[in-house]
Amino acid sequence: MFEPIQIPFGCVMLFNVVDLKEGVTIEDVELVLGEMCNVVKNTYGDDKGGFIGGQVYKYSGFVSNEGTIGDVKEEESHNARIKNGDIVIVTYWKSFEQHEKSHADKIFKEKFSKLAEFCDETYEVGYEMLWQGVPE
Repeated sequence: MFEPIQIPFGCVMLFNVVDLKEGVTIEDVELVLGEMCNVVKNTYGDDKGGFIGGQVYKYSGFVSNEGTIGDVKEEESHNARIKNGDIVIVTYWKSFEQHEKSHADKIFKEKFSKLAEFCDETYEVGYEMLWQGVPE
């Protein structure tokens, strides 16, 4: 569960921002989130399903001044151009089509709808890999 993942070149990455309702904590959604991620891993994690791996992060409030162009300050990050959310779910897939097929599946929709009960909103955007590398 906490093993490193290897991301093959040419995959797609989906970045899902989860904005929890006011008063809902990370601890409130840990079990639901874990069950949803487990379903993705165990149900769609083969060549046919296309799931490669994923990660879940909680928003920690820091903003890189060195990596930011524009007027986004740490204390103003909640007003940034893109909503931060409380959690992001990063998943890697062999294709966008396989991602969409898995997320249209009844099994996934059931788990995601339970997470959605705790959310004001979520949005998921996809990216195609252009480069990757490791230190030599």
